[in-house]
Amino acid sequence: MSTPLIKLALLSIIYFVLGAAKGQNRDFYKILDIQRTATPADIKKAYRAASLRWHPDKNPDDPKALEKFTEIASAYEVLSDADKRKKYDRCGEDCVNEPENQMGSPFDIFGDIFG
Repeated sequence: MSTPLIKLALLSIIYFVLGAAKGQNRDFYKILDIQRTATPADIKKAYRAASLRWHPDKNPDDPKALEKFTEIASAYEVLSDADKRKKYDRCGEDCVNEPENQMGSPFDIFGDIFG
């Protein structure tokens, strides 16, 4: 393998790891401990239980409680909104976070034609 290809492979790995470390593409269903087929009532029930369990006021000695609580809130925000949930199911957290009016690639002609 040539040196430029090794560098490219290493940069790709670093980019992937840093993206994962930022919390990108989290599994919101796993965070709320629900199935992908969960109803809105199931999502709300799971959110309430998880947010009560991980609320920072109830876990003052746990430094990860606030982080977990924030993840739970993010998961609920996406999964409780039908449009955001469809986007998330289609292509993950990155799609949900991108602006609505963002233009796609000029070379993505199929995406433009078929939505």
